Amino acid sequence: AALDGDPWKVVSVSIYGVTLALLYSFSVLYHSLRGRAKSILRELDHQSIYLLIAGSYTPFCLVTLRGPWGWSLLGVVWGIAVLGSVQELRPKSGARILSVVIYVVMGWVALVALVPLLQALGPAGFAWVAAGGLFYTIGIVFYALDTRLTHAHGVWHLFVIAGSTTHYVAILGYVL
Repeated sequence: AALDGDPWKVVSVSIYGVTLALLYSFSVLYHSLRGRAKSILRELDHQSIYLLIAGSYTPFCLVTLRGPWGWSLLGVVWGIAVLGSVQELRPKSGARILSVVIYVVMGWVALVALVPLLQALGPAGFAWVAAGGLFYTIGIVFYALDTRLTHAHGVWHLFVIAGSTTHYVAILGYVL
């Protein structure tokens, strides 16, 4: 992005990169540490999910779509990210289900811009974005089975890695 000299690309990819790094950093630390640090990192890990979803949208909104579609979608997803992060601070009774619903809504709200995204990215670029969304969404099944199925949490993380990888490919190959 920096070689291109386009400030929209530099800023949007920087936001995406920072949110991606935050998510994986907090996740690794949360799953590695014990004690009081673990409870704090759990909050940061869950809040970083909202940030990554919004951060993943950012290059598509600021570079691929721009204009009214891009700015509107960007405002909606970052607004939901802020609300989702705040709701993570509430007492946890029933919050896990609410969190998952917010993740899914955030992820698939892009469908309102389906036609402009498809036109701007082309079928191949859009397929990478859709594949990422499907990986994340299918992975939710394993997230929900976390306490009932051995290794479900690990499988969930594999789906997250697949989703973030396909979105990385979409951004690298079709946005930049």
